[in-house]
Amino acid sequence: MVRSVHTPPPEHERLGEVAAAPALSVYRMLESSPHGLTEAEAEARASAHPESVPRRFSRTGTRLLAAARSPFAALLAALGAVFVVLGDARGAITVGVMVGLSIGLRYWQQNRSERAVAALRANVSTTLTVRRRAEVGHQSLERDVPVADLVTGDLLVLVPGDVLPADVRVLSAHDLVVDQSAISGETLPVRKHENGRAHPVTESPSLCLAGTSVVSGYGTGVVVATGNATYASALASASARARPESSFDRGVRAVGWTLVRFMAVLVPIVLAVNGTVSGNWGQAVMFAVAVAVGLTPEMLPVIVTTNLTRGAVRLSEEQVIVSRLDAIQDLGAMDVLCVDKTGTLTEDRVVYANSVDIRGRTDGAPAEYAYLAVHFQEAPGDRLDEAITEQLADAGDDVLAEATFTPVDELVFDHARRRASVVLRRGDQDLLVCKGDPEEILSRCTEVRRDDDDVVPFDRGERLRATDLARSYAEHGMRVLAVALRSFPAREGRYRADEENELTLLGFVGFVDPVREGAGEAIAALAEHGVAVKVVTGDNEHTAARVARTVGVDPGERVVLGAELDRAEGAALRELVEQATVFAKATPENKTRIVEVLRECGHAVGVMGDGTNDAPALRGADVGIAADTATEVAKRAADLVLLRKDLGVLAKGVVTGRRTLGNTLKYITITASSNFGNVFSVLAASVFLPFLPILPIQLVIANLLYDGAQLSLALDRVDPGYLRAPRRLSAAGIARFMLVFGPLSSLFDLATFAVLHWVFHAGAGEFQTGWFLESLLSQLLVVFALRSAGGSRVSKYVAGAAGIVALLGIALPFSPLAAALSFEPLPLSYAPWLIAVIACYGGAAVLTKRVYLRVRGSLP
Repeated sequence: MVRSVHTPPPEHERLGEVAAAPALSVYRMLESSPHGLTEAEAEARASAHPESVPRRFSRTGTRLLAAARSPFAALLAALGAVFVVLGDARGAITVGVMVGLSIGLRYWQQNRSERAVAALRANVSTTLTVRRRAEVGHQSLERDVPVADLVTGDLLVLVPGDVLPADVRVLSAHDLVVDQSAISGETLPVRKHENGRAHPVTESPSLCLAGTSVVSGYGTGVVVATGNATYASALASASARARPESSFDRGVRAVGWTLVRFMAVLVPIVLAVNGTVSGNWGQAVMFAVAVAVGLTPEMLPVIVTTNLTRGAVRLSEEQVIVSRLDAIQDLGAMDVLCVDKTGTLTEDRVVYANSVDIRGRTDGAPAEYAYLAVHFQEAPGDRLDEAITEQLADAGDDVLAEATFTPVDELVFDHARRRASVVLRRGDQDLLVCKGDPEEILSRCTEVRRDDDDVVPFDRGERLRATDLARSYAEHGMRVLAVALRSFPAREGRYRADEENELTLLGFVGFVDPVREGAGEAIAALAEHGVAVKVVTGDNEHTAARVARTVGVDPGERVVLGAELDRAEGAALRELVEQATVFAKATPENKTRIVEVLRECGHAVGVMGDGTNDAPALRGADVGIAADTATEVAKRAADLVLLRKDLGVLAKGVVTGRRTLGNTLKYITITASSNFGNVFSVLAASVFLPFLPILPIQLVIANLLYDGAQLSLALDRVDPGYLRAPRRLSAAGIARFMLVFGPLSSLFDLATFAVLHWVFHAGAGEFQTGWFLESLLSQLLVVFALRSAGGSRVSKYVAGAAGIVALLGIALPFSPLAAALSFEPLPLSYAPWLIAVIACYGGAAVLTKRVYLRVRGSLP
């Protein structure tokens, strides 16, 4: 197995070097300056480096190629070529229309879906603030420029709301916080500063990558890479590459080759037998062509596409856009779904949970003082601050706080200290309220508040108790904020970070990322339909396990970490991936590798992702799923786009996929077996008849009439039991079905031959007309007998279509088209014989199906 670990291209190695280099070295490497580029330099670089223009992937050619790339279409095209060689213009045109119609339908649907996805793409800021100079030596000025005009070396001013279209090296920062979840998958925004490291670039604090956005603070940075050269572009290119063959693709290819193999065996046999017996090799060739026509389901591509289009319509009613039609079948075959925790199983937001003392007892004091700190701080708040405000803000309390306290100073949060403090004055006392990471806060506490206002020394026992409580909360997937106080006599001047010592610990404030409503029910629905859910997240193992248990996914004995996947190889890796249900601290490369291993183990894999970093896994899965809120790259790589980020919608989509596949398989199996029976009939007739039992064009017309009726199968009902388990297109199952029911239909064809030859002494025209009617009507009837294993009631559309086509077939020999198709009217006395043969065939098909189900357990 080849390991799928993303190896950065050379330009991204340079990105790492720039991240770790000092500021002055960065300017030299990028041939820039602390004052930015001149307008002339920027214009010259834009002209010299066309990669500055963001990459746009044209999908027109890809969609057209995908629509045309079908073994069934190739088979029909080959048959059309045979008709051309034989000079049969009617047959060639008929087959050509079928191929064109199939490709056109597929292209139309995929183009329609692509436009729908494009309409969902969110508008982002189209300009950024850049420092440039008119000429060398002049003072730089700040101005807004279109993102397409950015070049390497440009000096950017970073402010909240900026969405970066380029990779940027931070040169200065003041409380700069960036949301890079689309690239790294991190739930919370991260702080950026000028001191960085080389690798991995997604974790470098000095790099802001294309696709990330500034949440708060401000800073300056120099553009390192633009357009096609950005780190995100390398991930985006995964969505433009050809996807690996999906489970449905493999099934279609296998069925196509099965028909080709049958044809390769039977056509030469018919040619040899008829040529030897009759000595007329021209007639033998026509017999062989009739066999090829008989084996080929001319309307198969059209009917498959019709079923898929109907499935796409059903999914659109569930607010799902289908960008790759075949993905509907893959959704029905899916038996493993890999989902992220954040935003899929949870709501991707932080919510206040509780406030406790160090013994874990409910105590409102930690939350109240944390709220005071948030209320008076001037620095932008993070998600925890927002959650505190949302839960505790009250107009009356705010008025009381303003009347009681006066803000004096603030020590803002930074990455190194992992805490923030606000100093409030009440009377002649200053109160320092410190909140932050429990480990950082506890190490600075000398006292602890206990039993209301009872303050005791923070000795070893109390410290262990507090540490264990904080760890326990974290292991249950909660985010914990420690809150502590220190009093000072009121004074003038600023407070220092080294005065955040000798604190009195109040307790802890807990937060959770709430589990999404309905996630548990959706997981249960997927499990009920045979889909195993695996949670793959970048969060820690404790949080991942808690959320998994909450929604009904058993994490088993242990959660597998991304580092373990990196070390595992071969059989050990396959066992690890198959048995584990929860993967934590997983990188995008880990997710892609999990998908590859699962597919190697024979699973049909679905992936749900929404970030740029998810593109390789989405593209590598059998079916990739993204929400409409996902990044453009993720939506481009996905096969399905959910207009509601709801697993319940996906569970319904699985049922739709199986219903679509079930109705498609009805046509393939029944038609293939009937056509296979026709081949045996032609083979038998070639031995004792001096003429063709049916002309190739007559066989094509019969097949087209029958296939026209089968378009209604897209609206048919499917057995409830069929929807309970993953389903795949199985060439072996179809071949078994053909070998049983094909010869059965041939027996009744031979009975018809006997009646026509010995009872009616029919000539060529009457014989061909008689078998045309028997073949068409028996095929229409057997659909009712074989369409269901569980006896689900036939759709009125299927029954109505069959009735209409039967009447058309009966009328055709008496119509103005009869002469052009070489039909001749039959005596009315043939009708009772025809009805008897067809009725006996229907009864035999039902009895044979019962035996088949007892032996095989199910239909294909």
